[in-house]
Amino acid sequence: MNSSHTVQKISIDDLDPKEYIIIKNAKVNNLKSLSVAIPRNKLVVVTGLSGSGKSSLAFDTLFAEGQRMYVESLSSYARQFLGRMEKPDVEYIKGVSPAIAIQQKVSTKNPRSTVGTTTEIYDYLKLLFSRIGRTFSPVSGEEVKHHTVTDVVDFIHSFEEGDRVMISCPLQILNDRSIKQELELLLQKGFTRILIDGEAYFVEDLVIEKKMPKGHYEILIDRATVQKEDEDNQFRIADSVQTAFFEGHGECTIMIPEKDKRTFSDKFELDDILFELPSVNFFSFNNPYGACRTCEGFGSVLGLDPDLVIPDKSMSVYEGAIAPWRGETTGKWLEPLVKKGIYFDFPIHRAYEDLSEAEQELLWTGNSHFKGLNEFFKELESKTHKIQYRVMLSRFRGRTTCPDCRGTRLRKDASFVKIAGHSITDIVLMPIEKALPFFQTLDISPAEQKVANRLLKEILNRLEYIDKVGLGYLTLNRLTSSLSGGEFQRIKLATSLGSALVGSMYILDEPSIGLHPRDTDRLIEVLKALRDMGNTVIVVEHEEKIMKAADEIIDIGPDAGVKGGNLMFQGNLEELLASSDTYTAKYLKGEEKINIKKANRKWRDSIVVRGARENNLKNVTTKFPLNTLTVVTGVSGSGKSTLIKKVLYPALGKIHGTVIDETGKFDKLEGDYKKITQIEFVDQNPIGKSSRSNPVTYVKAYDAIRALFSELPVSKQRGYKPAFFSFNVDGGRCEACQGEGTQTVEMQFMADIHLTCESCKGKRFKAEILDAKYKEKDISDILAMTIDEAMEFFQGKNQIINKLQPLQEVGLGYIGMGQSSNTLSGGEAQRVKLASFLGKGGNKSGEHILFIFDEPTTGLHFHDIKKLLHSINALIDQGHTVIIIEHNTEVIKSADWVIDIGPEGGERGGNITFEGTPEALMEVKDNYTAKYLREAFDGN
Repeated sequence: MNSSHTVQKISIDDLDPKEYIIIKNAKVNNLKSLSVAIPRNKLVVVTGLSGSGKSSLAFDTLFAEGQRMYVESLSSYARQFLGRMEKPDVEYIKGVSPAIAIQQKVSTKNPRSTVGTTTEIYDYLKLLFSRIGRTFSPVSGEEVKHHTVTDVVDFIHSFEEGDRVMISCPLQILNDRSIKQELELLLQKGFTRILIDGEAYFVEDLVIEKKMPKGHYEILIDRATVQKEDEDNQFRIADSVQTAFFEGHGECTIMIPEKDKRTFSDKFELDDILFELPSVNFFSFNNPYGACRTCEGFGSVLGLDPDLVIPDKSMSVYEGAIAPWRGETTGKWLEPLVKKGIYFDFPIHRAYEDLSEAEQELLWTGNSHFKGLNEFFKELESKTHKIQYRVMLSRFRGRTTCPDCRGTRLRKDASFVKIAGHSITDIVLMPIEKALPFFQTLDISPAEQKVANRLLKEILNRLEYIDKVGLGYLTLNRLTSSLSGGEFQRIKLATSLGSALVGSMYILDEPSIGLHPRDTDRLIEVLKALRDMGNTVIVVEHEEKIMKAADEIIDIGPDAGVKGGNLMFQGNLEELLASSDTYTAKYLKGEEKINIKKANRKWRDSIVVRGARENNLKNVTTKFPLNTLTVVTGVSGSGKSTLIKKVLYPALGKIHGTVIDETGKFDKLEGDYKKITQIEFVDQNPIGKSSRSNPVTYVKAYDAIRALFSELPVSKQRGYKPAFFSFNVDGGRCEACQGEGTQTVEMQFMADIHLTCESCKGKRFKAEILDAKYKEKDISDILAMTIDEAMEFFQGKNQIINKLQPLQEVGLGYIGMGQSSNTLSGGEAQRVKLASFLGKGGNKSGEHILFIFDEPTTGLHFHDIKKLLHSINALIDQGHTVIIIEHNTEVIKSADWVIDIGPEGGERGGNITFEGTPEALMEVKDNYTAKYLREAFDGN
């Protein structure tokens, strides 16, 4: 079945569910009775405008039914908790395979979750190190060894048949007992002989002696002969050795008369240090036994952040560089320093960054003339019973890497255990692209190979897939919560590949997000590998390269929201280009172009970041022009996010007192950064923490709508104030669901289930509130409208229209007015934030905001990118500055200034490979971004 035309010729009811996944008449969200047959074991791309219904088809219909059918297969006991799991609004779905959805959202905020634990590589590493790891003393560097019963028995059997053997151990005298008392105890235990300086005596003869002979006392445990074939004799010797170790507190002596004498120890010690025997828990930071004592397995400790204490290092002490001493009360700590600085030659008018290390240290330690910052914070801590001091302390505290475990979360002595010269802490701190060759070339003995073979296979398998999906620059120690949505999705994809499932249905949400075009090729290989293993791979995607690699393309449209939800095309790429006139086909054919005419903005002012060296940045210095659109690009892992999110954003944010994140290492900020009045990081996090949060409340349009409804005759007659039309406070909202419209059933072993509220039937308000109607629509009907519908409905109501218009301009006209914020994709949430800034109108107050966008094209079709760029340019026209972290060539083309970081990811990245205009970048040879940019320009 190659194209949509074939769908009409062959009835969908006649297709074989063994060959196709068949969906008939899907009406979920905006889908218009959509019927489609997806071929099994193929790579299928679902595309279309943002909001056209792609996710409704892939996730809300197909995956939801796969999940529901799985629940149906559970026992009746488990199903009683899930009985009301709703079936998607569809006539039928046939041929559904077990479904695995890999979405963009970073679903874990657990501070203990790392890349290693998420991919299960760390579990195999723990086993590997506990099985074949060797412990080395940190004092001498020698290997720590201990003897087992088997070692001693093997030593005895290395002698000739019939040789006599004496097994003994030192006599341990405990609890201030005399030798005589100790010997009496030995008699009671059944021992009969003792050795004194190698000579044998009967214990009972010694006990009656008044004076004990001097010398080295040993208990003679057993006397035997070497009999290699006699099993009973072997058991007897092993038992005696075990007894010797017990009685000798870990020491056992074997003497073969006239041949050899050797002492064995089962203590795991060297250089007077008793070491722990490696076990799985010894390497587990989630177990109190293996966790670092200082940070308790979190990898970071809460301490004073010097960047928060002295946020602007260009200021002098006199100008107020020390933030906690700027207040009226705390300013008293500064007075002695300012007044008496002359006595110890302290330059109070010199910028903090220009002070010598000794002078900077003096501010913390103080001297006889003034008390330093350490003393100041000690006094604050002594007064933490008062709330104001606790609040003040919290303002200057931040998380810093644990000094004991280097952020690896493990107890210090875990790093003494090594394989091929590397400890487990060394391995988790290595970029995966370095860890992979380490395991590929691991040189271990045949015996160790036998033990480790299966573990190494699993570790290598998973490391190879992570490297293939373009994440070789990550370390296994990297926190999962610090990954971007795209990185997290590719980690889950690599884990799925590592588990080697067959016959499943993988549904992916834009896996190309955050990937440089170079890395997209590697991702395509991985998706094809997943398909070739015997799985159906369904990808919701806009990336041209992935469409070209797909076996089948399904295009949903024609437009977004209520104007979408139809199957516009199904077939391969050639058929799409030949027979379709959808937006996707037009852009792929070049009939429609994004081309945003640039204003060729001239700029004078800029912010300069000097000497950035956080993560993999190689002491780089770069400038960001003001009143322009700057795009920061480079391959995945090259250092883009580090430069912007870890250095520029916190450094500027701390000057304005709006950011408390730890600042990455850099020398100083220069240039015109003081012209920035505010800094806004427009990320893809949800727009509100509450599930009642929605786009219309976020852009402040709902205030005007509530005011309008409170002015209606019915409202005035019944005394309904604007608050009665709010679902956030008591009054008019339905109290059963507290204005949510849905009730959540919490599941302990599955995702929570959201059910329509039975009291208000999803309307969110009490029945009497719904009597108030404007143009025959109640408040619930208004919230059910899309932004586009509301724009038409509220014609003439400028207060409402002006707030809603920016949402339409950024391409979100299709979203629901009351749509819960947790149903918005990361890209949609980002554009709602952008709309809220545009909605503030022209820049009348002379503000200069620096906007930072992280991958704003996430989830955007070519057609939507055009709208997005118009909106971003509108911000710059209002007098603001925009910096975008982006790989999309269309956005790079539209920039005024491009900063390219590379040349590669991880250790081989971190250099500024280009700064200038996109036109100048295209002339650069041997640059990945330049190569793909030339292709994009040639295409247009």
